[in-house]
Amino acid sequence: MSAPIVRAEMLIRKPVGEVFNAFADPAVTTHFWFSRSGGKLEAGKRVRWEWEMYGVGDNIDVKAIQPNQSIRFEWSFPKSNLVEMTFKPHAKGTIVSVVNSGLRGDDVIAEALDLTQGWNLVLAAAKAWLEHGINLNIVADKAPDQNVEGWEK
Repeated sequence: MSAPIVRAEMLIRKPVGEVFNAFADPAVTTHFWFSRSGGKLEAGKRVRWEWEMYGVGDNIDVKAIQPNQSIRFEWSFPKSNLVEMTFKPHAKGTIVSVVNSGLRGDDVIAEALDLTQGWNLVLAAAKAWLEHGINLNIVADKAPDQNVEGWEK
């Protein structure tokens, strides 16, 4: 059996440049996904993302960036795997597609299901932020009993 590939996709009703920037620039991304970052995404750069609400973080190795088109990175959460995000103009805004591959380990099915849910939540949170300026707290509220005591953004 080959390892599953995770896919998620969402229309965000904003121009492609704005949507791409939301994922490349932590000044925007921290409103809907992770809480802290070591900097903007740039090809060949390693950036640390942190989810302070859970007391965890991960290093992101940016493999390639095509402005307003795609971001490709490798991360180790939960095990080393590759993520490619693409941004395509649409008559109503931008289609954001995520493909997460390279899953391996003892229970890749459970990992794929968890990642599928996670990517869909991130895309929904990005949509709410970019279209309506609302932080739904989806990431922090996904597992509120695991939040670090005293953490609030």
